[in-house]
Amino acid sequence: MKKYRVNVNGSLYEIEIEEMAAPAKMSAAAPAAAPAAAPAAAPAPAGAGAQVKAPMPGTILDVKVQAGQSVKKGDVLVILEAMKMENEICAPSDGKITGVNVRKGDSVETQALLCTIA
Repeated sequence: MKKYRVNVNGSLYEIEIEEMAAPAKMSAAAPAAAPAAAPAAAPAPAGAGAQVKAPMPGTILDVKVQAGQSVKKGDVLVILEAMKMENEICAPSDGKITGVNVRKGDSVETQALLCTIA
């Protein structure tokens, strides 16, 4: 057994992992290693106004707004998938979208800037 200390979102956990013997023979159907992900393109600079940030890490499934678009409080801005659930990220106030910093398929961390509203 190997012991590790892991920090997950600021909480410290101690875990034990059992080492297992390697299989004697790998089958041809064994899954191949995933290819390395291409580096993400740098997002456009944030616009002026209130920042709308990701409440949790996940993947952007859809971006419902674009820069210059007017929105009302509660309008869906982005759909964020986290833990196999779709989460609608809504406008916190009426205004105009001054910047969109994510694209469909982007992976984001907690507090990543999604868009700005002025």
